[in-house]
Amino acid sequence: MNQIPPNPYAGEMARLAQAAGEAMTDSMVERLTTTGANALEVVDRLNEADTKEAVLSLIDALTMMHKTGALTTVVETVMLIHAARAAMTDSMVDRLTAFLEHMMTNLATEDMATMAHEAKAAMEDALESCARKPAPKSIFGLIGMMNDPDALKAINFLLSFSCKLRQRATVLSKHID
Repeated sequence: MNQIPPNPYAGEMARLAQAAGEAMTDSMVERLTTTGANALEVVDRLNEADTKEAVLSLIDALTMMHKTGALTTVVETVMLIHAARAAMTDSMVDRLTAFLEHMMTNLATEDMATMAHEAKAAMEDALESCARKPAPKSIFGLIGMMNDPDALKAINFLLSFSCKLRQRATVLSKHID
């Protein structure tokens, strides 16, 4: 049989291991044991199918984000949010809270939700209508549309709306100056 030749450093390694074992205090042994147990617990959790799949998916996503530059963007965004949070004073937080409360009180109402829903439905209906009827191809076709009472009502509504909006903007600008 082939015998392994004696290693000249084996004695030195044994003395080194013995010295390390003798130099360790009880608290060092306890910390080493706790760290080893924690490491084994993590490795044990990684052997679970769901955990392993989640970690591998996370690594794939991080790799993709890194390749596209999105990881840098996410980190910069988090750092910006952290800096903003650290820079905010109590009065800034109070004003922000008051602003959000005001917005929620005035905009998060049933009337606003109904108006948004109706505006969305009107836009969807207009898209359907435009898809069914082709747009006029000339100025004469556009003039021909003026015979439609609904078109005239819509134009009248848009003109009235824009005039009222301009009047309110004028009043608002006088209050700001």
